[in-house]
Amino acid sequence: MKRHRILYVQYTNPGGYPPLEHSSRILAEAGWSVLFAGTGALGANALELPAHARIQVRRMRFCRGGWRQKLHYLAYCAWVLWAAIRWRPSWVYASDPLACPVALLLIWTLGVKLLYHEHDSPETVPMKNLFMRLVRSARHAVARRAELCVLPNAKRLDRFRREVGPVRNSLCVWNCPARCEAMEHPRPPASGNIWVLYHGSIVRERIPPSVVEALTLLPDRVRLRVAGYETAGSTGYIAELKSRAQALGIDRRVEFPGAIPQRADLLGITSQSDIGLALMPLKPADRNFESMAGASNKPFDYMACGLALLVSDLPDWRSMFVEPGYALSCNPDDPASIASAISNLVEHPDRMRTMGEAGRHRILSEWNYDNLFGPVLRRILDEPEPAISVAKGRQIQNAN
Repeated sequence: MKRHRILYVQYTNPGGYPPLEHSSRILAEAGWSVLFAGTGALGANALELPAHARIQVRRMRFCRGGWRQKLHYLAYCAWVLWAAIRWRPSWVYASDPLACPVALLLIWTLGVKLLYHEHDSPETVPMKNLFMRLVRSARHAVARRAELCVLPNAKRLDRFRREVGPVRNSLCVWNCPARCEAMEHPRPPASGNIWVLYHGSIVRERIPPSVVEALTLLPDRVRLRVAGYETAGSTGYIAELKSRAQALGIDRRVEFPGAIPQRADLLGITSQSDIGLALMPLKPADRNFESMAGASNKPFDYMACGLALLVSDLPDWRSMFVEPGYALSCNPDDPASIASAISNLVEHPDRMRTMGEAGRHRILSEWNYDNLFGPVLRRILDEPEPAISVAKGRQIQNAN
């Protein structure tokens, strides 16, 4: 009997990527054996994938930047190559550009089939760094040789096709939660304190100081919960937000639970909140921030738990979340705009719950990873694509 094995390769902590958790679970439940080869990660090192009988997770220790990290990366590639030679996977699931050099080696040496999933797109500015030029070249080679390329946003997918040239097959798969993660029953009416939640990487672009300042314009019972971790470029930002809240005299209304290792526990905190923040800068400097609708798991996670959303006033976010009735929009740089939108929901609790309930139903019926990952799963299993699924998939991509 043929052994179905898939090796996930990612030069960071795979526990910080919900779509990897979902896809590996789906494959494991389909009878596949799954092996993750990852590393640690600054800030997100505590995040973990849930235990599963068919899923193994192996990680090298994290190494900070500098010349030692270059040696660490070479050691990681050698480690992955040796693990693949011993384990003999039939598929490799490479995530993001830094996984591409070793993925290319696995194609050449073992003849494995490859799925390339790019969570964040690299910048296209000219690079003097030889290492990054090699990574970019490997990315292009992998993209052209992969059986399937997956990106989480339609605009990113179009840009990816232009950058790497002809690819065999490509799909847009949003970073939605698993169907089983959505609450089964409607939320009870809001009462007592109203909790506004942000979860994820705690960076200025996603949770600006204006959010803390907006609390001063809202009733005392409106509280802010910020769950997550600092990244390499945002060290010290939590302390800055805490200091700002203390200076404004609202520190008792702001809570920082830290990084939540298990996603199930994070969703538990989410289900105890009322409004979810999914803010993006109106004039982003990073091109990934220009195409985050669908790529950000935050709004989908909030919807799964029946929360009303507050999003930035951007065209793609309005069309995806505001116009269908799941969210209100605001100017993320303006405390008064944020406060006005939150006040609208606080003063109309029935509307807030109606919005959350509509979002929860959308997750259960359509916007869940079990549904959106279906075309990818059929490709891996080498099954024909049903005509109705193809049409539905095109509708979902066009909606973005």
